[in-house]
Amino acid sequence: MQISKAGCWLGAVASSGLLAACGSGASKSASAVPSATPTQTTSAGALAADAKSAATGDIPDSQNFLTLNAAQLRISMIYPEGWTVQEGTSGVSIQDKNNLVRINLSHGPAPTTASVRAQLAALKQSTPSLTVGSTHTIILKSGPAVKATYTTQSAPNPVTGKQVTLTVDRYELAHGGRLAIVEEGTPVGVDNVDAYKRMIASFKWQ
Repeated sequence: MQISKAGCWLGAVASSGLLAACGSGASKSASAVPSATPTQTTSAGALAADAKSAATGDIPDSQNFLTLNAAQLRISMIYPEGWTVQEGTSGVSIQDKNNLVRINLSHGPAPTTASVRAQLAALKQSTPSLTVGSTHTIILKSGPAVKATYTTQSAPNPVTGKQVTLTVDRYELAHGGRLAIVEEGTPVGVDNVDAYKRMIASFKWQ
């Protein structure tokens, strides 16, 4: 698994056009992390906030975006400059404290609203705090997708006892037998709607 700071990517973008990634002199190896943590890139478990991490502010309208060009995963998507990128063999996570975006890649049939609801029902068995919202089909630039929403809570902070509630938009897409689950998580009270719409709209298969 490779970890790189967002600043290692070349150039900024105002749209979803591709840019090449730099050779990562700052990359370093990282050990695997538990499946429920924000930095996991290979698990389809529910996103989880970190109780030790304070919620970040809204992504400003003036936010600069870079392009993640994951050649190994054969996908691309824009993301906010300054966020940490962690790429694995079957996925990638992009985060800034409790602002979390995760992409998981696999193979299989195209998702349906029924299959996505079944997946979320299974996730709830291992994540009791998970509350499922709406599930429906949408059309993205990359093709049809199933969008679902859910919320989860972090474990209580060991000192303050406070919990962080994360609202997640989950998109499931298919292309040529390949599947992608893109999850965009935001702490309750933080408004990343416009930025996250730009990000999912920029998702491309390669």
